[in-house]
This record gives sequence, structure tokens and C-alpha cells, in this order.
Amino acid sequence: MPRLKLLFILALVIIIGLISYFDLTSFISLNQLKIQRDIIAFYYSMHPLIFIASFIAIYIVSTALSLPGAIILTLSGGAIFGPVLGTVLVAFSATIGATLSFLSSRFLFRDSLEVRFKDKVEKFNEGVNTGAFNYLLFLRLVPLFPFFLINLVLGLTRIPIRTYILGSFIGMIPGTFVYTNAGSQLSNINSVGEILSFNVLMAFVLLGLFSLIPVIHKKLTSKNVT
Repeated sequence: MPRLKLLFILALVIIIGLISYFDLTSFISLNQLKIQRDIIAFYYSMHPLIFIASFIAIYIVSTALSLPGAIILTLSGGAIFGPVLGTVLVAFSATIGATLSFLSSRFLFRDSLEVRFKDKVEKFNEGVNTGAFNYLLFLRLVPLFPFFLINLVLGLTRIPIRTYILGSFIGMIPGTFVYTNAGSQLSNINSVGEILSFNVLMAFVLLGLFSLIPVIHKKLTSKNVT
């Protein structure tokens, strides 16, 4: 385990170093995506399978290491693959990346993270105990906490890995579709902020609350029994 942890840290340092050295973050912007869209589409048309595999790999690494640019990558998925295929690829990649982050938290960095997120772990465990799947759906649908924080803290809870993977994938689909659909209409977007409107955000909140109905029902039933 110590050797695996060391390799993980070394890989993280190398990746961050490469990003910093080549200033790759400067390419992760809405303007750059608009400028490079035709070139990217050309490469996709020439080598579709290689391009899809590369996109998945980049998205997984970006999600697993909580690197900046996830929204731009999601928009890219919609711009190149269309809203349907783009949603499937992004949700699939993001779930794998989130699961890797989840597993690293649970098995590699548990001791240090438990100290840092002790209060949050206790609150998340309460939700997990009442209904892990529905609670995870709520967390994925409603942006109350940063994406990377959910991955790390849930790794410290008792939520089963299978439940985490399934709940993450399903919970990411609505939000992913909003951004990939926006990416398919890239020329109409002037800023990332205008994608997630108040009405869309409220729709996510309602979906999140709807997913909690079984949890609320369980709590009310247990109270009546006692």
C-alpha cells in the first residue's frame, strides 16, 4: 500500500508539472474551444475510435485528479459528439474518474482525509445510513458541494462501491446533458455562466428532492414504529 501511494503521488506530481510547464490550462477555455472546434472535429472524423478513447482517458484523469476544465471538456463532448453520445461518454468517463478518486480516498489517503473532513464525514454518513443510493442521487443532482469533495468524503463513508458507481452515473446524466446540449450549440454561448439558468437549477433541485422521497418516507415510517 505505501508503494502504491507513492506511485500515485509521483504520477500526480508529474501530471501537474506537465500541465504547468506546457501551460495547458490556457487552452481550457470557451474561446479556445470555439476557435479549435473545426480542427478537433476534423481529427475526430479521421480517427473516431482513437479520438473517443483519448477523450475518455483525458476526462477520466481530469476528474480523478480534480483538474480544472471539466465543464469545457463536457461542452467539447457535446460540440464534437452531439448531445446524446456526448452525454454517454462524459457520464461514463466522469463516473470512472470519480470512482478512482473515491477509491484513493478510501484506500490510499484515508487517515489524512478523515482528520481534515471529520465533520463532513459524519454528516454524509447520516445520509448514507438512511438511503445511500437516493442520498447520492441528491448530491449529484443538486450542486450543494463541489464535485471533488463528494468523491473524497464519500470514500470515507460506509457507502458500497457498487452503489456509489451506479448512483454517480445516473445522477450525473441530467446535468451532463444540459452541458453537452449547450456544447452542440456552441456558437450561441457567450459564457459558461449563462448555461445553468435559474430555471434549470431549480429543475435539478426538484429532481434532487424527488430522489429523497424514499429516504423521507423511511424516516417517517421508523418514527411511527418507535
